Amino acid sequence: MSDDAPPHSAPAMRQPPGDPVSGAGRVPSTAAGTPPTAPPAPLPPARRDLAPDLARGFMLLVIATVHAHLFRVATGAGGFTLDGTLDVVATAVMALFAENRGYPMFAALFGYGLAQIHRRRTDEGRPWPWVRRLLRRRGRWLVVIGVAHTALLFYGDIISVYGLIALAFVAMLRFTDRRLLTHAFAWMAAGTLAYSAAQNLVFGAAQEPTGGQNPGPLLDVLFRLMTLPVFWPLMIAISVFPFLMGVWAERRRLLEAPGRHRALLVRIAAGGIGLAVLGGIPQALVNVEVWSVGPVAATAVFWVHLLTGYAGGFGYAAAIALVAPRLGRRRGPVTAALAATGRRSMTAYLLQSVVWAALIPPYALNVAPGLGDAQAVALGVGVWLATVVICDMLRRAGFRQGPAEWFLRRMTYGRPARG
Repeated sequence: MSDDAPPHSAPAMRQPPGDPVSGAGRVPSTAAGTPPTAPPAPLPPARRDLAPDLARGFMLLVIATVHAHLFRVATGAGGFTLDGTLDVVATAVMALFAENRGYPMFAALFGYGLAQIHRRRTDEGRPWPWVRRLLRRRGRWLVVIGVAHTALLFYGDIISVYGLIALAFVAMLRFTDRRLLTHAFAWMAAGTLAYSAAQNLVFGAAQEPTGGQNPGPLLDVLFRLMTLPVFWPLMIAISVFPFLMGVWAERRRLLEAPGRHRALLVRIAAGGIGLAVLGGIPQALVNVEVWSVGPVAATAVFWVHLLTGYAGGFGYAAAIALVAPRLGRRRGPVTAALAATGRRSMTAYLLQSVVWAALIPPYALNVAPGLGDAQAVALGVGVWLATVVICDMLRRAGFRQGPAEWFLRRMTYGRPARG
């Protein structure tokens, strides 16, 4: 979720919650090891690769619908309504195509963008300590933005998670491919098992009915901040794998040159999305109450859902990379609006949270308990569409960045020189 680079900025909000968050640009040539006299200007849309922007724009739709659906569960009757065919279909579709399928792509795009910054700065002759300081400064400000987002708006922030990953794992950008993939799959195995084991225990309370109680905004802020010591380790555990796979993909320019990797991208798209749907069937059956399982089986079902969600996120990214060149040659208003949203993904992600803060809490409009599952998904689509319209208005007004992207860039690179 940022705007320093052609192919990406994720997110993901996060993600996440997503992703919101990353990118790269061009810095004026200066002496190695010294800061540039001015930060690089954001690249104009015509010079940006379309695929990552489209991917983030589309994944923000996944994030919005997932959040709206889960808000209804957490603040409603404590479960899915399933009052009619539409509710059953909506709940099943979310399990097969959306839940735990959006944040892996945002985390991968974040890794892709961070690797781009490293490559471009290194190609300019910057020494590693200089690049590392730049990336860690970016990570620190992502944490600041994410903590503020948590305190003011939303308990499921992913921006701070990406910032912590940038701080803790920046050295892995210099790993060999073999070492990088070894760490990636080790995190996949350990992280998904730990998250699945903790999921029912830690997050089960979030899906209990509120019983009409109104905690008030101040207690809500306190509760959200108190969840961070538990939320951060669990989200990092399942985000490092896609982050590292994004670094691996950037080394091969998979999103920048899809024509050179068409066969690989086709396999990732078809196999990844197919595997995600297949792996989502057990969780969908549980969610629509066709299959009743005990705690151990529920953990196993969720673990399969989580693992195959990685494949789905990567598959979505590959599919968008395949169609982006054709869309780019005859870019219409819809494609331009989606790309504008992806370029301003952090701003769009935060805007979604502003809407949720107005609609969801019991001390606000408290609309969730009155919604069915299908209505909640429709609400998520509507919120996403509103952010697309706002981001496209910013594009048409001549703003290359959203406010969040502008702030992160300013804090990372400093004030631009006059003239």
